[in-house]
Amino acid sequence: MSAAGLPPLNAIRAFEAAARLGSLSRAADELHVTHGAVSRQVRLLETAIGTALFERAGRGLRLTAAGARLRDAAGDAFDQLRSAITTIQRTDGGSALVLGCPGSLLARWMIPRLPQLATALPALTLHLSPHEGAFAPSLPGLDAALLIGSGPWPAAWQVHRLAVERIGPVLSPRLPDAARIAALSPTALLAEPLLHTASRPQAWPSWAARAGAAGVTPQLATGFEHLYFLLEAATAGLGVAIAPQELVADDVAAGRLLAPWGFVETDAHWVLATRQDAADARFDPLAAWLQSQLA
Repeated sequence: MSAAGLPPLNAIRAFEAAARLGSLSRAADELHVTHGAVSRQVRLLETAIGTALFERAGRGLRLTAAGARLRDAAGDAFDQLRSAITTIQRTDGGSALVLGCPGSLLARWMIPRLPQLATALPALTLHLSPHEGAFAPSLPGLDAALLIGSGPWPAAWQVHRLAVERIGPVLSPRLPDAARIAALSPTALLAEPLLHTASRPQAWPSWAARAGAAGVTPQLATGFEHLYFLLEAATAGLGVAIAPQELVADDVAAGRLLAPWGFVETDAHWVLATRQDAADARFDPLAAWLQSQLA
């Protein structure tokens, strides 16, 4: 035993890997050492604490009661060490903040604003991760997620609400008969062939209910798997699409898309989601910057 009352850390590490994986050989592979090295470290640990930690079970190993107790304690200790190191690295800027975004938000909103972000938060290193579908409650592989949605949110999340979502129909000036279509009332527009996306089938009915055309069934035409493709099709003059205002604002400002019916608020919000147990000093400045961009 050392003066601090603990066996050598390498011995505890070798035991923890063998106990977690149930095999000396798999532990050796994980630790990039030989089978014999793991075996020696485990024997050293057993000698140091004065009790057996494993017993033979056929060709395999089985933990003794003492071994099971030490496995749980060692696993918790290593988890806490990893968590503390990760927190220190992130807080001190030692690693990039991994931000998950749906592909459409990433391509059409976040990436064009990266120069402004670099100016506003020069100490922040951001790694953007495209994501499709629902985010898992534990946000695996991510520090935070930027998304548009509505509650209830996972209990494991801390949700920073950034802005209310606004949606509206858009079309390109290149669309044949664009002038006639742009002059239609919301009710008449819904009788036109409309582009839509499989990822958000309620977008058109939701807009209709808020634009004074409740109860009118939209005439859906070509559908697209993702919002990004839908907006590319609209920009190419293939039809009228429905989209969040923020994702088409640059195209509307540049005249590539028209929004003659304006935009209406929905029940959804732009949010920055983080884990409840995640403490990172970078979250609040990032949330404040995102909120300012969406204002």
